[in-house]
Amino acid sequence: MVDVGWQRVYGPTISRPIALATVAAAAFLVAAIGAVAADSSRPVRIGLVLQDPQVSPAGDPFGYGAYRGLLRVKRTLHVGAKAVATSPTGPYLSPFTYLARQQYDLVIALGLNEAKGLSRAARRFPEVKFAWLDAARSAITGRRPLPANVEGTVFHTEQAAYLAGFVAARMADRGPPPHVVSSVGGFPQNPQVQAYIAGFRAGARRADPTIRLLNAYSYDFVNRAKCAHVALDQIARGSQVVFDVAGGCGIGALEAAKREGVYGVGVDIDQSGLGKFILTSAVKNLDLAVYDLAKRLVAGRLHTGGNLSFDLGNHGVGLGRFSPDVPLALRRALIPLAAQIERGKIVVPTRLNRSH
Repeated sequence: MVDVGWQRVYGPTISRPIALATVAAAAFLVAAIGAVAADSSRPVRIGLVLQDPQVSPAGDPFGYGAYRGLLRVKRTLHVGAKAVATSPTGPYLSPFTYLARQQYDLVIALGLNEAKGLSRAARRFPEVKFAWLDAARSAITGRRPLPANVEGTVFHTEQAAYLAGFVAARMADRGPPPHVVSSVGGFPQNPQVQAYIAGFRAGARRADPTIRLLNAYSYDFVNRAKCAHVALDQIARGSQVVFDVAGGCGIGALEAAKREGVYGVGVDIDQSGLGKFILTSAVKNLDLAVYDLAKRLVAGRLHTGGNLSFDLGNHGVGLGRFSPDVPLALRRALIPLAAQIERGKIVVPTRLNRSH
């Protein structure tokens, strides 16, 4: 019998939690899990694979966005829902295999780090539908052709970051020169990190072509001290606004900005709760994607084999709440910019050039 540890995770605004399973098992015990008998009368069931079992707005804003979507799915669509995470200590059973063997109708992966596990499970369980949050289907690893039972999701976060960069530069310009804004990224090779930073810098230049832009990487998505160190260096070089693009690590960058009396810009979820020093946040609505996937599944309209796209136009990305320090006139200036992006009049870059 495979040992599966269970832990309750409570969302801050949800009274009835979803059970978060930490899947742990020796490799030789994988075969001991039997498939659940098919039952046409059972409710639809959706599983979400998280990278961190301690998902929270403060510790893992990226994962928390998806988890919040699963809470909404369970509450409003009345389907079976479970979030699972791999045990931090191996050997372990793949959470994708665990959910597929339990005959979940849809298994959702989160982020590029899950490419290998998702690829293996999708090929092994062709009758199960898989969805990949924040990754295009083309990024699946392994042999070709790509498994047809996987649907990717592409978030145009560069669009939200463009608007956030515009706000950051205009707010920096309100202070004494030099006018400097900066970004703290996780890993430079991560395409999502690239898109956020490229959009932020383009928006800042739109607001002020002479603005000085700083950018550096922590090479970490977890350790807050590393991001705080990067941010403090940027602040010492004059940065008046720090954009966090490093997940849980980036919380350290924002905390450093608060301590030093400069502004911050949040990422992935609305991080305005950290204080009014957060000008706004470049939000990636993973919760909307999870809900959209679930609605399609329940309605029999989830057709895998492509990518769903989320942008400003369908509210897949956007800005979080504004700091009271952001003038109303500046907020209103974003409306025509957003409209131009939606119409394709402004094409926001998704990659940095070599000089960045």
